[in-house]
Amino acid sequence: MNPEKMNQDILQRLTETLEARKQALPESSYAAKLFSKGEDAILKKIGEEATEVILASKGGDKSHLVYETADLWFHCMVLLAKHGLSADDVLNELARREGLSGVAEKES
Repeated sequence: MNPEKMNQDILQRLTETLEARKQALPESSYAAKLFSKGEDAILKKIGEEATEVILASKGGDKSHLVYETADLWFHCMVLLAKHGLSADDVLNELARREGLSGVAEKES
């Protein structure tokens, strides 16, 4: 199986898992607990994880940067799921922007 397909599968499985966790008892999983605490708790975690990404980057340890970025992406996916969205929605937006000038995009 090619790596791109495997990565898509991971995103799809995570999306499905998060959808299931939205209905689960808070004590059943970390994601279920986060969903039960509401959007402010999710946003707080995203802020914390973004800070950890910055610190990992400044620290220069590439494996730590990847680890912290995975945490940030996970929490962003939790937020997307909270709003009925998924990684596919973000990927579609990135595909829409592909080839567009960043300067032109900001001006529009």
